[in-house]
Amino acid sequence: MSGKFVVGYDGSVSARRALEFAVDRARAQGGTIVLTHVLEWSPYSFLTPQELEERHARRKDEMTRAEKAIMTTVKAELDDAGLPNEVVIRYGNTAEILGRVAKEHNAVQIIIGRDGQSALGARVFGSVAGALVQTAPVPCTIVP
Repeated sequence: MSGKFVVGYDGSVSARRALEFAVDRARAQGGTIVLTHVLEWSPYSFLTPQELEERHARRKDEMTRAEKAIMTTVKAELDDAGLPNEVVIRYGNTAEILGRVAKEHNAVQIIIGRDGQSALGARVFGSVAGALVQTAPVPCTIVP
């Protein structure tokens, strides 16, 4: 059975563990890794056209920096290992974007790392893992 595995990746230790888990699954099943980085972006509807244009320019710069700083090295590692992979960088709510990417790529699973946020922090600020398991269109694995 082959398929695509969407991996939420931000360069953290927990994301690296999730990637390693996904690589094992993809190798075992002849699958592809869809390495996905999400830059959180809060929409402001009250910005002027000039402010929106400035934000759009900053957004492009941030995406370019994320690709160079986070994704390029990991993609090269996957390429060197002979593992099929794709890179996706998007803006938005992390859980929503991971679900959308999974749908767009007909993924069989979403894999993310748990960041160890405290229970209080998760209740106050929310949790990507909690939101993802409630809304994802495919099975999710949260790697500790």
